[in-house]
Amino acid sequence: MPDTVIIGGGISGLAAAYYLAKGGATATMLESRPRLGGVIETCRVEGCTIEAGPDSFLSAKPAALDLIQELGLADQVIGSNDHLRVTFVRRDGRLVPLPDGLMMMVPTRIVPLLTTSLVGWGTKVKMGMELFRAPKPRTADQSVSTFIEEHYGAEAVEYLAEPLLSGVYGGNPDQLSVRSVLPRFVELATQYGSLTRGVLAERAKAAKSGARGEPAPLFRTLKGGLGQMVNAVEAAMEGRIEVRQVRAETVERVGGGFRVRAGGEWIETARVVIATEAHSGAGLLGTLDARLAELLGTVPYSSSVVIALGFNASDFERPPVGFGFLVPRKERRVLTACTWVGTKFSYRAAEGTVVARCFAGGPDKAALLTQSDQSLLDAVTAELQQIAGFRAQPRFHRIFRWPQAMALYPVGHAERVAEIESRVALIPGLHLAGNAYQGIGIPDCIRMGKAAAESILTS
Repeated sequence: MPDTVIIGGGISGLAAAYYLAKGGATATMLESRPRLGGVIETCRVEGCTIEAGPDSFLSAKPAALDLIQELGLADQVIGSNDHLRVTFVRRDGRLVPLPDGLMMMVPTRIVPLLTTSLVGWGTKVKMGMELFRAPKPRTADQSVSTFIEEHYGAEAVEYLAEPLLSGVYGGNPDQLSVRSVLPRFVELATQYGSLTRGVLAERAKAAKSGARGEPAPLFRTLKGGLGQMVNAVEAAMEGRIEVRQVRAETVERVGGGFRVRAGGEWIETARVVIATEAHSGAGLLGTLDARLAELLGTVPYSSSVVIALGFNASDFERPPVGFGFLVPRKERRVLTACTWVGTKFSYRAAEGTVVARCFAGGPDKAALLTQSDQSLLDAVTAELQQIAGFRAQPRFHRIFRWPQAMALYPVGHAERVAEIESRVALIPGLHLAGNAYQGIGIPDCIRMGKAAAESILTS
């Protein structure tokens, strides 16, 4: 009988498995898909490194880099080319660069704000006057749109907050919880009143504390793609973690432990880690705790499609500039964003090749998942050509569909998570990890998987 059964072989489950193996425990991992890694998948196409899902992780969150270093991959870590980092937003049919000095949607420099054409003068005045906003403590959660509009106006929501967050969360800022999506901004607003004043004060504190050296790049990744991390975890847990490519069907309580039905068989175990999407976890836990299953089933998710296009660089009159562009909801057709892969990271695009990683999807774009590859390719290519202003045709393409894979954090998310955690605490040996709870990024998922493993090892 394994010490633990881990259901789900994405990065959350892999992190739990790795740290359990490191701590000397045995476990069985159940994954219904033919490979491990979840949305992390890297492929090589004509000398180019293509990420099917996320291409990097935030440097500011340490869990991913810690794991990578433990795996012996520190020499493979590269940072984003921040000296080339310009992001454009489509406005009235044109690509307009985000003004310098923005921290997300918070302006910290006056001149770039005054000279940008991304927002009008009314919004610029409101953004400038926000510096004098007095603290206004709140207890209730509110939407990201309401929060940002109070500080900077509706136009700042439409052309800053919405496009910036749609690429990360895939959701509608009118519904996303500001406490769960932008918790640090809520803290700054509570303390300082003005977000701008709060960000500037935090920067001044950091400078005064004596921080030295070059600032860390905004994003980090691995030279050969994030699939390197998945492969290294698999190698590290070999011999201690059994992997079964079967679908878990249900989890039941048996005495002081559990039994898991998978592939028509029952597996008895002392502990269970549910590291799937919340909606999948809901289907497993109905007989264990109906209310917990109900709560997991109410976590909303959105779907997305990644379309990678490779072009001959010689077909471009001018090479693409910057990291890429965002398309606000007001101007959106198919594309939500595009990244110029070779500009954002080195070692990604082969010499003489331009690679565009295009993104489409969201809660209102589910039909894209059923659209044929050719139809989707034609639509994305035509729109990319129009937006970026070129006529080149792709030399190769890859399309990756991710149905119901991105958790959304609507208003009230923190309260739901608190109830989920309270109910899990009443079932000794049950643990949850994944992007449905306390962060959707790779470092967040690794942190939660590691926390589950540590709890098991110390229990």
